[in-house]
Amino acid sequence: MLKGEEIKLGIQPPQVIDRPDQEINEKYVKGEVRIVTEQARYPLSSIPQMLDSDNYLLRPEYQRRHRWSNEKKSRLIESLVMNVPIPPIFLYEYEYSKYEVMDGLQRLSTIQEFYSNQLELTGLTEWEELNGRTHSSLPDRVRAGIDRRYLSSIILLQETAKTGDEARILKQLVFERINSGGERLMPQESRNAVFPGPMNELCLSLSRQHSLCLMWGIPIESDEDLFKPSEEVLLENSMYREMFDVELVLRFFAFRQDEQYLRGALRDYLDEYQRHSNRFPDSLRLQMGKIFADTSDLCYDALGERAFWLWRKRGTRWNWLSRPTTIAYDTIMWVLSNRLDQADKIRASATTLRAEMPRFYEQHYDKFAGRYTNPSNIVERRLLFSLFLHEILARVTE
Repeated sequence: MLKGEEIKLGIQPPQVIDRPDQEINEKYVKGEVRIVTEQARYPLSSIPQMLDSDNYLLRPEYQRRHRWSNEKKSRLIESLVMNVPIPPIFLYEYEYSKYEVMDGLQRLSTIQEFYSNQLELTGLTEWEELNGRTHSSLPDRVRAGIDRRYLSSIILLQETAKTGDEARILKQLVFERINSGGERLMPQESRNAVFPGPMNELCLSLSRQHSLCLMWGIPIESDEDLFKPSEEVLLENSMYREMFDVELVLRFFAFRQDEQYLRGALRDYLDEYQRHSNRFPDSLRLQMGKIFADTSDLCYDALGERAFWLWRKRGTRWNWLSRPTTIAYDTIMWVLSNRLDQADKIRASATTLRAEMPRFYEQHYDKFAGRYTNPSNIVERRLLFSLFLHEILARVTE
């Protein structure tokens, strides 16, 4: 464990609070845990100028990896032509009359792209005759009709929160609840938006580590032909699309802490760890990033693309579970990260390690067969794999 990295983040389970109705009513009357909002309407034609000003912060951290295709962008414009109601955008007033976009970035950027003639309509079904058109090439009456439309907004006012911590909590609450009605919001997507900062950026960067991607089946760039997978190709991969690759990096760092996080939900612990680790010194995060990259590369060199597959028994036959698992990832990465000083020996033992992994899982099948996540299970798995690795290294160096 890195010196200074341990942060003691125990998460306690929620408690049932028994209060009389009178106290609950008083809490409501006082306005505790209540959002202060106002509404506004923006003419569509004013949105490009609005976004180019210094008063609106287009926070990329709020952007999920669900990028809109040109067809989806075009359907938004078609809805405007048909006067279909568009959901409001959500803004947070972080300073007086200065706002950050919490929800609606895709709608805003699509409208901006459309008015700058960078969006050529495609895939329209109700107005097929407009396919291939841009804003300036639309028929006059159609263009004028769109220009008359408005986009509504709901603004969380600055006075909602009295402190920075209150603002963070309220933004997280609002962000998660406004997204819960649409596509399912995955945990790391929420952290990406609510806990932006240096640790989030580090995890995003390390999630593209080639060795990690190869072991989890995520498309990567090729050094040989300079091939870079398109966003469409990447989005076909659920781990990339849902930012699970970023969570893998975060949980590697978090699992190097004390096992006390298991007193509560793992999601809560990872939330708190990311929030806290954003305040780590830059030098510490740099060192942590190197440890992750070196561990991931060592794991790939030693165990290959199947590093986190489990050797499982189905009926009377043993075979590989042909997908990576977090139970193997958490165990193996933790052990290797603490043996980086033996990296050369481990790489030299790769052939033996791979050949002996089925035996290891058969001997300890009951410890890896289920999702046992209490502290004693985690510690036991780490110990078992550490002893196994020690045995292999001793045999190869004899």
